[in-house]
Amino acid sequence: MRTSISIEMDAPPERVFELARDVRRWPRLLPHYRRVSVAAERDGHVVAQMVAVRAFGPLRVPVTWRAEQWSEDSDPDDLRLHFRHIRGVTRGMDVTWHIRPSGGGADRSAVVTIEHDFRRSLPLVGDRLLPAFVDRVFTRPIAGRTLAAFKRLAESDRVSGTND
Repeated sequence: MRTSISIEMDAPPERVFELARDVRRWPRLLPHYRRVSVAAERDGHVVAQMVAVRAFGPLRVPVTWRAEQWSEDSDPDDLRLHFRHIRGVTRGMDVTWHIRPSGGGADRSAVVTIEHDFRRSLPLVGDRLLPAFVDRVFTRPIAGRTLAAFKRLAESDRVSGTND
């Protein structure tokens, strides 16, 4: 199952990319991220245990996964962040962030799209039920909050919790 979610930001793509590329900072930058623990780092790839909170009304449910993350900035018209989920219910999920100039001016605004590609088969129910459930109940709501938070940060003059 392949899904995507997008948002336009009134900030240069490079600013958005610099804010989002270091997952170690996410708990300081994003209110719904509780912890990112780096387990390994090599050749620009980071393996991290990530914990975010998914709200169901007043109930806050921690969601945990382990992912390998790396960034790619060779194409200024498509800056990319990659995540490969390697543990947890979402093991096997590939996530790609595309941070591109919007049509409103390459140096001023960006369109950020997060693509999720997840296939996982369950005995007796097939390969669509779990990915659809995970996308609708967890992935889309968490990704939406992540994009909204980065939008607020990228469009602000100052980023709290950083040395920027």
